[in-house]
Amino acid sequence: MKLVAVSAGLSTPSSTRLLVDRLAESVRDELAVRGRVVSAEVVELRELAGDVANHLVTGFPAPRLAAAIDAVTGADGLIVVTPVFTASYSGLFKSFFDVIAPDALAGKPVLVAATGGTARHSLVLEHAMRPLFAYLRATVVPTAVYAASADWGSGGDEYADGLPGRIRRAGGELAALLADRPARAEPEDDVTALERQLADLRFD
Repeated sequence: MKLVAVSAGLSTPSSTRLLVDRLAESVRDELAVRGRVVSAEVVELRELAGDVANHLVTGFPAPRLAAAIDAVTGADGLIVVTPVFTASYSGLFKSFFDVIAPDALAGKPVLVAATGGTARHSLVLEHAMRPLFAYLRATVVPTAVYAASADWGSGGDEYADGLPGRIRRAGGELAALLADRPARAEPEDDVTALERQLADLRFD
């Protein structure tokens, strides 16, 4: 089973990448409890910014961008995290998903998350990110995770979960969707594939 996380953070280190890692760890832990093994890969969009821009104007992805697109479209589940700029997802985040075929994410389980300096931007999850992936016909998990600067190290209160609790809940929801998906078959090597083709031949 393959999990791919897309990080649109622009700095190193970044709170966006930190949230990506925490969410991926939560999903892996939840799947381990269910007896499922998952491999995780992180796509750092900051490393692909030039390739994304060139693809938008030429229509041809560079090899590194093509590999990232293949990873995202071939994943069993996605975690997508963006910093908030001007009350919405970053331009780099949107541009990356603009170069992916509109139907490539149909039915794919997706966990959406965002980071920002203040909690006032938390509605970006509902008015920007969830509609984007609904348009792409992905299956977005109920709990979206927003992490403001003040959330790191916060345990929450009696009215709301802190950031660790929201991460666990969202990770559990994505893990539940992934656990219901059939396990990937091991790819055949070239010899096995040839033997199968020969066996299918009829010499009537």
